[in-house]
Amino acid sequence: MLAFDLGEPFWHAFGNRRRSAERSLRDVTRPKGQGMKVIICGAGQVGWQIARHLSGENNDVTVVDNNPELVRRATDTLDVQGIAGFASYPDVLDRAGARDADMVIAATYSDEVNMVTCQVAHSVFSVPRKIARLRSQSYLNVVYSDLYRRDHLPIDVVISPELEVAEAALKRLSAPRAFDTEMFLDGKVQMLGLLLEEDCPVLNTPLRQLTDLFSTLRAVVVGVRRGGSLFAPEPGDQLFAGDEIYVFTVVEDVGRTMEVFGKTQGKQERTIIIGGGNVGLMVAQRLESRARKMRSKMIERDRATAEKAAEALERTIVLNGDGLDAALLVEAGVERADAILAVTDDDKTNMLASVRAKSNGCPLAIALINDPTLAPLMSPLGIDAFINPRATTVSSILRHIRHGRVRGVYSVGDAEAEIIEAEVLSTSPIAGQQVRDIDFPEGVLIGAIMKRDEVIKPTGGTRINEGDVIAMFCMAADVPEVERLLQVSIDFF
Repeated sequence: MLAFDLGEPFWHAFGNRRRSAERSLRDVTRPKGQGMKVIICGAGQVGWQIARHLSGENNDVTVVDNNPELVRRATDTLDVQGIAGFASYPDVLDRAGARDADMVIAATYSDEVNMVTCQVAHSVFSVPRKIARLRSQSYLNVVYSDLYRRDHLPIDVVISPELEVAEAALKRLSAPRAFDTEMFLDGKVQMLGLLLEEDCPVLNTPLRQLTDLFSTLRAVVVGVRRGGSLFAPEPGDQLFAGDEIYVFTVVEDVGRTMEVFGKTQGKQERTIIIGGGNVGLMVAQRLESRARKMRSKMIERDRATAEKAAEALERTIVLNGDGLDAALLVEAGVERADAILAVTDDDKTNMLASVRAKSNGCPLAIALINDPTLAPLMSPLGIDAFINPRATTVSSILRHIRHGRVRGVYSVGDAEAEIIEAEVLSTSPIAGQQVRDIDFPEGVLIGAIMKRDEVIKPTGGTRINEGDVIAMFCMAADVPEVERLLQVSIDFF
């Protein structure tokens, strides 16, 4: 008999709060191999992606949306059930199977509908796990954090897309030559997505030789995209110009890792932010709060929004105007800027502003792109990195769904792979085994292991013990098997 520990709630801006220790009987009596029963409210891009992940992993998924066309799209393309109706209505949730559901994920476009849906799921149907996506910053103010309690609004996990995107933008700034990046193992390990160019010094070198050439470098290549296909490399594989690689490295070794793959770390002192909405404002506030001061300027087209941003910021200069205006970019000092972040709610504005800034000499351009089909245009246009709000939100939600003692999940590419961070418990099948003896699928590679507070680079002879925290790259098709290896026996509880 297996039980799944879904971890503690993750509260953006509120800090961690431990949910009640009381567990539903159905959580601990579900037969091995049978997934959860999940209701996803909202069949937009985020809801569809979550349904796609979960339905492919032996979970019983029902999608609810008041738009019949979105429901039909989900049921036609995925192995899910669909209900057309308002997610917050008790009779609609009842038809969706809320009486024996393990989890409700409220990801409609309305904050209020998401909040009421969680309340109904709790009060009427006693659903044990409720996740809500909330956009309005008023709902996320730490002053009102008591709102989300079981005796008030019983939401176990609050996801803020704007906060997720702002954090993703800041991570991009921390690794300016990487097209993708994320932190793992308590901030001790960084994943870098790097495009290899002709001047990369380790082209045509088998990966196993990199260990010999750079014996003290704590870095592991865990994923390679070549010709549009993503795969987990083998020790004998070589790297070629044009490859996009995903590499794990200890934070102290980031500079050396970048140099090994032909990248130089530029300074980040002057930043221009295009867009003063929720995302742009959060980015500017985070930059102001950093110990190492940065000089930032913001360009916002809407006068009222610009005035609001100017009142909320202390050192950031806010300019009211069009981010595509060449004269205004010059006034903002684009030729002297180290980076431009285009984070308006319009993809084309973000792309064109980034291209114009690059043409004026700005070395780093990061664009917010909602439409994933535009991603292939980023490299030809010279845009260094892009942020997909859907992908960041999906990653955040998946973090709270995975089985076992999972501490973090990061979605790679268009949900092609995941990076999973998990704690090894004594009852896990991999506890006490050497890496070489674990029957991992071909699409799985361990990128880093944290033993107590020390991060080590994994080798075949590394023994994984109880309490270790591992970060793994997993192709999407291999995630269920990885989850099986991370599951916990009922006697642990």
